[in-house]
Amino acid sequence: MLQVIACGAVVFPGLFFAFRRILPCVFKHWSDADVVLVSERLVSSIHAIMATTAGVIVVSSCRGSVINDRHWLATYFVIWFGVPYMTYDIFAMYLSHFHRFRVKGHEDYKQHSLRTVNSFVRREFLLVLHHIALLTILLPVTLFFRREQGDFFIGCLFLTELSTPFVSLGKILIQLSLQECWLHKANGGMVLLTFFMCRIALFPYMYWVYGQHYGIPLYSVPFHLPLLANLGNSCILAPQVYWFVLLCRKGYRLYKRSRSQDSSPVAAVTDNSKDD
Repeated sequence: MLQVIACGAVVFPGLFFAFRRILPCVFKHWSDADVVLVSERLVSSIHAIMATTAGVIVVSSCRGSVINDRHWLATYFVIWFGVPYMTYDIFAMYLSHFHRFRVKGHEDYKQHSLRTVNSFVRREFLLVLHHIALLTILLPVTLFFRREQGDFFIGCLFLTELSTPFVSLGKILIQLSLQECWLHKANGGMVLLTFFMCRIALFPYMYWVYGQHYGIPLYSVPFHLPLLANLGNSCILAPQVYWFVLLCRKGYRLYKRSRSQDSSPVAAVTDNSKDD
């Protein structure tokens, strides 16, 4: 229990409040909403790097037998860091929501209340539901229902965090008014690539690996797995598909906007030549 408190309940909130103290000293013109947003994104990136590293270690260590091979990180990372982080992140997202609307001058956001909490849950319902699902599904599965099997697949789930640093970097670049630079565009491509590979394509890959282990075709794997396993995977995968569609739409809008900006100088030059 002391390890849980030291590793999770102290590390992530501690980093968050440290960034909230440091960032205003560096960016003096930032509002509270800006500081909270960037602090939340930085802590998310740190957790994502930790989770991805743990995932690589677990997956590479359990490739011999994806069902029976064990690695201690598959269980203890969830207990020490995964659960405390998800709990903290709900609170951090609420703070970001609160300060964003407070800066905009909303009357209800002069102080914390049940109304501000309710507004946050309604506006960020899918994210909150996603976090709660991980807490109520991943934790019990990891601790109680796996019968000490499947560490490989838990490591694969850790790898879903690979896209988070790129998502966070995009928001930080926008905060720094660098959304027109090449780095933001390149990062947008990495967001789409890593999100698709590690949050969507990863699930059929895990089904395929499971089928290879038992010598069954991919289409038969869902019928070979317990119903709860398929439901759990569906609950995790469904919001990822929804968010990926939103990312693609946003990327397409940005692409169209950049194309229109690139073509406008040409049009201006053409108009000037006609006037001459």
